[in-house]
Amino acid sequence: MNGIGHRAARIIAAEADVDRRAVFGKLDDDTIDEVVELVEGFAEEAPDWLTNHRNDFFEGETTHETGNDLELTRRQDINRMKMIDSYKGVRHKRGQKVRGQRTKSTGRSEGTIGVNVEAIREEQAEEEAAEEGDE
Repeated sequence: MNGIGHRAARIIAAEADVDRRAVFGKLDDDTIDEVVELVEGFAEEAPDWLTNHRNDFFEGETTHETGNDLELTRRQDINRMKMIDSYKGVRHKRGQKVRGQRTKSTGRSEGTIGVNVEAIREEQAEEEAAEEGDE
């Protein structure tokens, strides 16, 4: 589930007193309801460093988003950064790395760099075949 990592899942399973390897669909309804309540109230119980949306821009609250809400919130945050032309927003606009990684040699998505030996051999074979055909 988006927004629930290994650490959060371990904490929630311990709070609900559920086996971590149990299949969610095979739990009884009461246990499922308890787990859902723990997931929804995770931000209040967990420390701030464990949540995935700290200090919201508009409300200043710390929340823990899951599922589609997480995707929507991240998209809105990135769009806001792009609109105000912050450094991170500009990097997102250009499709470059945002968090200070090196970009000189890594992360190249354009075509390959260097010599394609197979293409050269194919061209030579075609030229030789054309020369033999002319003779």
